[in-house]
Amino acid sequence: MPASPSTARAINDRLALRLLQDEGPLTAGQLKNLTGLSRPTVADLVERLQGSGLVHVVGESGAERRGPNARLYAIVADRAHLAALDVRTDSVSLVVADLVGHTLAEATLPIEPEAGTGPAVEQAVALLERTAKEAGAERLHSVGVGAPGLIDPASGELRDTSGLPAWHRELVRVLARRLPAAVLVENETNLAAVAEQRLGAARGQDTFVLLWLGQGIGSALVLDGKLRRGASGGAGEIGFMPVPGTSGLPSATGCDGGFHELVHAGAVARLAAGFGRPGSAEEAVRGADGPFLDVLAQRLAVGAAGVVAVLDPGLIVLGGELGHAGGPLLASRVQRALAALTPLPTEVRPSALGDGAVLGGALLTARDAAQDDLFAPHP
Repeated sequence: MPASPSTARAINDRLALRLLQDEGPLTAGQLKNLTGLSRPTVADLVERLQGSGLVHVVGESGAERRGPNARLYAIVADRAHLAALDVRTDSVSLVVADLVGHTLAEATLPIEPEAGTGPAVEQAVALLERTAKEAGAERLHSVGVGAPGLIDPASGELRDTSGLPAWHRELVRVLARRLPAAVLVENETNLAAVAEQRLGAARGQDTFVLLWLGQGIGSALVLDGKLRRGASGGAGEIGFMPVPGTSGLPSATGCDGGFHELVHAGAVARLAAGFGRPGSAEEAVRGADGPFLDVLAQRLAVGAAGVVAVLDPGLIVLGGELGHAGGPLLASRVQRALAALTPLPTEVRPSALGDGAVLGGALLTARDAAQDDLFAPHP
């Protein structure tokens, strides 16, 4: 059935707003060319969007300065403000941004292990409130939160996971209670994959797997353009995957004996020390070459081969602090080792965003939520 006039207007408005988000300020003539709409239709939608306070004139284009289409239109960036948090076991990093995602302020705060749930939560909330106020964004529209652990697919809340601080779950509850904002929580690895797909190493890829390599081991699955979380929110928990070369088998209560045992940061640091590279795992991997990197790549390929056999993603991105530190040298070695273990062609790339991937994904999630609300037609 053909769309009603009101539906067609809503579709056209949404298309124009997405173009203004992706391309930046545009003239009416440029909107006409990019949308394929007629000049009168574009003129009507620009007038509507200006009237709704979503679009304003920000200048003139040099090429068309004399014509009516010379005005440059842009989204009103301060129509809404956003925040994103990257919640680690011992710290919180955050960014406050406008509706188009431009950073207004950022901050990081270490959280001492002995702080306790209540004080840790208050420190994190106070940091967000203070940073937002300094940025002139006291009323936030949407807040994206990235944290380790599983997200309950039914409630959208962090599940109670052993080994992770209790203040993580309480922080999300307190933010939802105290802020006049939508609070959206997601697993950190999933958010890193969102950012890599939109802005980084997997840009333009509909299907890929991100391997998170750090203190913990996990993965995020993007299949046919969609992030897959699994029936219980645990898709990608490959630290528990049984692999050869470990001390035994993993269990329901611990991933020792699984893939985690081979490649988590502590195991990598011990491996590096055996090759005369003392220090942290990240320090050992950065700039490494030779036998140490070959052995590490072989370990990673063993786990990656299991993922490839089941999913055939075509692309694996090495994320987390170790994946980013290893860079192209580690990625190329993993790809070569993987090619010897599976007949399925699989490219391996290093993260392009590094430590900023989780925060970037959380901000994209907050921005999408705000734009879905504000750009939607309202009666």
